[in-house]
Amino acid sequence: MEKIIVANMKMNLHFDEVNNYLNEFKNYNTSGLVFCPTSIYLPYFLNSNYEVGIQNYAMYENGAYTGEISASQVKSMNINYAIIGHSERREYFEETDNIINKKIKLGLENNLKIILCIGETLNHKENNQTNEILKKQIVEGLKDIKDINNIIIAYEPIWSIGTGLIPTNDEIYDTTNFIKEEINRLYNKDIMVLYGGSVTDENINVLSEINNLSGFLVGGASLKPDKLKRIKETIIY
Repeated sequence: MEKIIVANMKMNLHFDEVNNYLNEFKNYNTSGLVFCPTSIYLPYFLNSNYEVGIQNYAMYENGAYTGEISASQVKSMNINYAIIGHSERREYFEETDNIINKKIKLGLENNLKIILCIGETLNHKENNQTNEILKKQIVEGLKDIKDINNIIIAYEPIWSIGTGLIPTNDEIYDTTNFIKEEINRLYNKDIMVLYGGSVTDENINVLSEINNLSGFLVGGASLKPDKLKRIKETIIY
């Protein structure tokens, strides 16, 4: 099974740190790694010939939207991946499934590979609503989308992000199966599913035993090249 590691670097690193970061990957085999730095740093990763993704783009095609970036602008830079619907976008920027759906459609029109993030809160989990919430996010996020060949789903339980708390392997396996079954029900196709949520170089050995995952969405650990390398080398040989 093809596997990838998506490094979501979020709003971190200053310019001098980016140069040092890139130097750490010189002469290193980055196959299977997708770097998603802060948007202003994307050209530096592209110039290093790394596979890159953007963390977000606008729900509009183009025009007078100061401060925004369009999907077509992203593609014009030969960027192949985009993270859409991350829990931080949903929570802090109040992105709804409808907004996420619009973004996904624009991304697909521009041949981007979309990493659609879905996940439940701790309250949802404690009330046994995980599958209900994930199904809603899948159905509404992919509404009226016929072709999912360029869709990857990242399951990231919101209660796990940055907390150090993670579901058990069995829980992740079962949830991944549920996601795959839901996609198969809707599209009669298999889909790549990543896990994200406090993935580190210390727990990757355990997490790598989950055999229905296609990789991982890595947050904080992706900021440290040595940690990201260990994660990558554990699941991508």
